[in-house]
Amino acid sequence: MQSNVIPRLDLEKLEAVTPAQNSSTGPVNLNYAEAEQIFIQLLDTENLDQNLATHHPEIEQFEQALVTAIQAAYAEATSPEDAQAEAHLFLQRVLYRINRLKLFWYDDLQHYTNERSFYLQQVRNQIEAAWQPWELTHLDVEALEKLDLEAVKQALTERAAADLDPPLSAESRFLREQMTELGYRHLLAITSFDGLVEASRLSRILGGAANEIQATLTRVLIEEYGGGRLHRKHSTFFAQMLAEFGMSTEPEAYFDLVPWQVLACANHNFLLTECKRHFLRYNGGLAYFEVAGPSAYRNYLAAAQRLNLSTAAMGYWDLHIREDERHGRWMMDDVSLPLAERYPVEAWQLVLGYDQEKLMGDRAGAAVVRYIREAEREMVDPISSSDTQ
Repeated sequence: MQSNVIPRLDLEKLEAVTPAQNSSTGPVNLNYAEAEQIFIQLLDTENLDQNLATHHPEIEQFEQALVTAIQAAYAEATSPEDAQAEAHLFLQRVLYRINRLKLFWYDDLQHYTNERSFYLQQVRNQIEAAWQPWELTHLDVEALEKLDLEAVKQALTERAAADLDPPLSAESRFLREQMTELGYRHLLAITSFDGLVEASRLSRILGGAANEIQATLTRVLIEEYGGGRLHRKHSTFFAQMLAEFGMSTEPEAYFDLVPWQVLACANHNFLLTECKRHFLRYNGGLAYFEVAGPSAYRNYLAAAQRLNLSTAAMGYWDLHIREDERHGRWMMDDVSLPLAERYPVEAWQLVLGYDQEKLMGDRAGAAVVRYIREAEREMVDPISSSDTQ
């Protein structure tokens, strides 16, 4: 069977996908923070594509850092763990800054001046050309490609049953039994990255022909958006949790606290919703997210109850446990299985999407717990760490 996913990483071709063919042969500047600041300035440069030559020194420095990070993150298995982590974080932050231009944030319109920049598209493609194949090396894609329709339906059904109420992991037990209130505030800070703008990426796949599958997806979105009533929108409940602790309710206020593994989940979903060729893969991932969501929220709710927090400080979790249990059933019965019937030859991509969302989500969850443990050891208050981007 012909593979329809992004091909696996070919290290020999890595140089061919880099936009910088004019980088100097001198030492590469490994200051990723400085390179990111240069990139932020480029984002707001008027008519960036027409003025690339004017910013040649800055662009060269940024592109040197980009090439170095791609090598460290995806090509050099012997790179020190810290160097790999820094490279991953730099790449995912750059990629996210490009991807977020696809959503409207009710901010300064000048921020969208390069929304359709060819240069930004080139940078995005460069990162994704190395990152996405690297992600696929963590899955047995060839085995999934061999699944026929009945095997796909069985795989999805069995996975959903197992993920609906999984055994408690070490991370789950820490959240439920050990996390302090300080750690809980850090949890809110990191999860606000998605919680304050949740379901926004789902909106990008709803356009097109009307059918029962589209209607179900629209129903999920409408419930996430509170039926068009701001006070009932799920993000409003999240903002109330933040406000209960005097924390910022602005989207991305705690962007600098977000681990690269969490950013990767967001960027992955941006890519899948951008490319309709990955429609099945995205919906398989969304099915996992809705099915498994309540088990994660029960951990957060149990922690809040143990800490004797107010109802407002945990209301979002309780709401999501109830609604996502229903959404999980919809995504399996009314979206994933009907899509498998409609696209029997490529139905295996639903399982790929499901498995990849689980893999990346587990990786992100573990990273969040590691961050919370460290923050608790160092007694760092997330409120003092906010930095609205």
